[in-house]
Amino acid sequence: MTIKIVTDSGCDVPPDLAQKLDITVIPLYVNIGEQGYREGVDISRAEFYANLTSYDPYPTTAAPPIDTFTNVYEKLAAEGADEIISLHISGSVSNTLNVAGLGAQDVESATVIAYDTQQITLGAGLLALKAAEMAQAGYSLDEIIAALDERVPRTRVFGMINTLDSLRRGGRVSWAEFGIGSLLQIKPVMEIKAGEIIVHAKVRTRKRAIKKMQMMVAEYQPFERIAVIHVNAPEAAADLREQSKNLFPEGETPIIQDVSPAIGTHLGPGAVGFAAISRS
Repeated sequence: MTIKIVTDSGCDVPPDLAQKLDITVIPLYVNIGEQGYREGVDISRAEFYANLTSYDPYPTTAAPPIDTFTNVYEKLAAEGADEIISLHISGSVSNTLNVAGLGAQDVESATVIAYDTQQITLGAGLLALKAAEMAQAGYSLDEIIAALDERVPRTRVFGMINTLDSLRRGGRVSWAEFGIGSLLQIKPVMEIKAGEIIVHAKVRTRKRAIKKMQMMVAEYQPFERIAVIHVNAPEAAADLREQSKNLFPEGETPIIQDVSPAIGTHLGPGAVGFAAISRS
């Protein structure tokens, strides 16, 4: 049986690994004014982030149409896929999973599983990479799904939000949630686990927020896989990687991945963090 892996651009699978592992990536949409753009196709990440603070109204995000998923699945089936696992960002934060499931219902030439990673950005991407590696190694559909189910509770994303402005403008947070005071100086430290977004700390300096996040991540060592993620902040991500060498498995080439506009719109420029699957 031939198994193919599909995911969405919000999972932030690095392009070179997507190509190597034959992962099909469906672009999500960012809406700027009344115009919708497929991220990475109609608008680049660099262009989007360069203009993010000047967009008025603030951009929104959306899942692709149902037939986009159906067409991708049918194309893969026509190319020989018997079974397809379509892994997507958490159904608790995006409608993408639901739309993928609806698209799968119209496919008769292959078995399609729409899988909820219960994660965002590379947290979902690391699970997609695992699925693709297992598919290439010849594992069965049931074996891959079982491996994913076992890893979802061990998969976490940690992030330090550099500014609350994007969360506020995107309607994802109210000032009341963070109290009254110097709100723009607060650097929330967040964790995403099993579809839940948890604010662990509200720190007033970036340095302290980074240290707090590193301490949180270290609690879950050792890691099966860990990567650095960032929202249009490559230098800060490189610094974070350098400061966190103790967190990475010895001999592993670390992934440093920028976050897609569909997710970065809400997190805001300057955010940095980790995506990781712990060993236990």
